[in-house]
Amino acid sequence: MGVISEDEELGITEIARPVGVVAAVTPSTNPVATPTNNTLNALKGRNAIIIAPSPAGEKVCSRLLQYFHEELRRIGAPVDLIQQLPSPVDKIRTLELMKLADWLIVTGSQSNVRAAYSSGTPAIGVGAGNVTVIVDETADLDAAAFKIMKSKTFDHATSCSSENALVVVDQIYDTFLEKLGDCGGRLLDEQEKQTLQDSLWVNGKLNRQMLARDAEILCQMADLKRIDSTETKFLMVEESGIGPDYPFSGEKLSPVLSVYRASDFDDAQQTALNILNHQGKGHSIGLHSSLEERALKLGLELPVCRVIVNQAHCFATGGGFENGLPFSLSMGCGSWGENSIDDNLNYRHFLNITRIARPIASREVTVEEMFTEYRSRYGL
Repeated sequence: MGVISEDEELGITEIARPVGVVAAVTPSTNPVATPTNNTLNALKGRNAIIIAPSPAGEKVCSRLLQYFHEELRRIGAPVDLIQQLPSPVDKIRTLELMKLADWLIVTGSQSNVRAAYSSGTPAIGVGAGNVTVIVDETADLDAAAFKIMKSKTFDHATSCSSENALVVVDQIYDTFLEKLGDCGGRLLDEQEKQTLQDSLWVNGKLNRQMLARDAEILCQMADLKRIDSTETKFLMVEESGIGPDYPFSGEKLSPVLSVYRASDFDDAQQTALNILNHQGKGHSIGLHSSLEERALKLGLELPVCRVIVNQAHCFATGGGFENGLPFSLSMGCGSWGENSIDDNLNYRHFLNITRIARPIASREVTVEEMFTEYRSRYGL
């Protein structure tokens, strides 16, 4: 590494140095992209990395490492810079790796995040998703529907940044549902909604056999005969309840959208807050609107670390060519999500920064200067 910044005015030089051996715990719902992202970040900081996949993602992770090692050999780098926890992967081995590593990056279940924080090793964990997106009466409805479709269908909605609930203002509610239908969304009736719920959740937990499936397979597995599954890209259910008794208000990890009707923008914001308080606090909120002040209002008042405006949510939260967020597949959720970071996990989180501080001209502020504004405001 070396010098990465110099501030002559403040006399500060920053030097980037490796954190050491990184242990990266990765989820079954993203067994390729997340390890790839973590590996690139680790290598950029001249670290070594050991990936601890979920048992369900162990084989695909092993295949991924074959590609990594091939490229390392091509450039003459040691292949052991990138390793995988030996098979069979289980919680005992993963916990032991957490204790032995220099630095932990944990994406996935919140039980893994809590285990990392209590391992005794410095750790960065990221929070759970359950993204809500508000669509108001000023939105470009065609553009919003298309972006939501593209985001919701990417990787069969397994991203933590996939839209899980839409809150649509009443004035454009029916029209917007039609726009979503034009983009491949199919609205279930109440009986079909219950049928899907009975299939998608078993004993109160998501049915692993139905996760990361496309809409056609979901329709077949749930026996939704009315839906033309070959023309369907995602399913929609109308919902009004929020909480444990209303499973569609939570994260679904499948191309299923819950749609809420709101009387106006303030009501939509309150609904979004209620959903966040149930699940997904700290992660993000989406907004399709032409009113900038509404984005600011959400940023000031909702417990989220990102407000994504007029974008396909699962692409935008991780940064990209059309916004300024750092590229990432892991989203810090701050204290709201019980995380140690509130920004997008990126290469800077894989660095130790040494700062050289030199003497500069004194910038001491007098007591009078320090309290001038306070005294003028409060008359002290």
